[in-house]
Amino acid sequence: MAVLSANMLVGSMICSEGCPSFMQMDREPICHRLLRRPRKHLAPVVASRQTCNAGLSHGGTANLWASKHSDLGAIKATGEAGPLHFLHIDDFDKKTILHILQRAKEVKSLIKAGEKSFQPLKGKSLAMIFSKPSMRTRVSFETGFYLLGGHAIYLGPDDIQMGKREDTRDIARVISGYNNLIMARVFGHQDILELAMYSRVPVINGLTDYNHPCQIMADALTIIEHAGKLEGVKIVYVGDGNNIVHSWLRLAAVVPFHFICACPQGYEPDQATVERARSAGLSTVEITHDPKEAVKGADFVYSDVWASMGYKDEAPHRMQQFKGFQVDEALMSLAGPQAHFMHCLPAERGVEVTDGVIEAPYSIVFPQAENRMHAQNAIMLHVLGL
Repeated sequence: MAVLSANMLVGSMICSEGCPSFMQMDREPICHRLLRRPRKHLAPVVASRQTCNAGLSHGGTANLWASKHSDLGAIKATGEAGPLHFLHIDDFDKKTILHILQRAKEVKSLIKAGEKSFQPLKGKSLAMIFSKPSMRTRVSFETGFYLLGGHAIYLGPDDIQMGKREDTRDIARVISGYNNLIMARVFGHQDILELAMYSRVPVINGLTDYNHPCQIMADALTIIEHAGKLEGVKIVYVGDGNNIVHSWLRLAAVVPFHFICACPQGYEPDQATVERARSAGLSTVEITHDPKEAVKGADFVYSDVWASMGYKDEAPHRMQQFKGFQVDEALMSLAGPQAHFMHCLPAERGVEVTDGVIEAPYSIVFPQAENRMHAQNAIMLHVLGL
């Protein structure tokens, strides 16, 4: 459930149903209009208690749910009143994020060295919920959990249909009774939040339409390995202002660096998430429509598909809208010899990035992909307190 945060609703109001909504010039609250037409810029984050919950994933149709008896205060990243979840990067402070990344480096070294005695997850099980399929997410979580001594269980779209065949809250209670940890890769952000609300064990966000925190932790680990640091680097993302961008913005609210999103007009990231990053006062955050100017002096140039899963029907239209936003050899040349290329994969070669860029010496997409496993191993150990 994509949920609004009370401290994010500057100039907010409460509708007749008790649902927080952005102040509008007209008299109808936004939460009511969300039911009828798509809206693009509504950031789903954890809400305060005693409110209804309205939300929208980037570029999609509104998914409104409300439960006056739901205790949203139970969704915590601190673990003070229950399990420690990993839902958004900025649920954690800088010290904790850097600690997890350092742990990832250490555990990666053990695995690379062939160390077999390090089995912190022995006797533990991970339930992996996939409403949205993915090769990298499944293999990295399943292999990582196994290498650390545990057993992972795959639950695909045909095995579990959250909110359709069974209520998400019921699924959370049942699965958390069998397993030590839940990872879920879903479409609506509301699903991951509701899982966390009712789960008795830690829940890890494997991806939602709103954000992808595990990917950005892997990216941060990769950047540290290649630049020696994360703080102060210049990262330029070229493409759609999607869930990857939202996660970079939320990391920018915790760790200081220079982040630029170069995207076509109309495909900007969620404005509230942009303001969240800027208001933290740590990072330089820019949104631009000029990729050539943006990449100059970049340490890392980042790309993603122009039409993510769930938006493939928009691909022909987006091909026209995204002209000039392909990362090719000329764009990388503008960035400079220090620049590395990153992509969260899968890539559509010849569309958002050329084959030559992916295969170039400055491309680090495959070490980046491998680091999904190592970053996630550290995240799992952290939320389990191991």
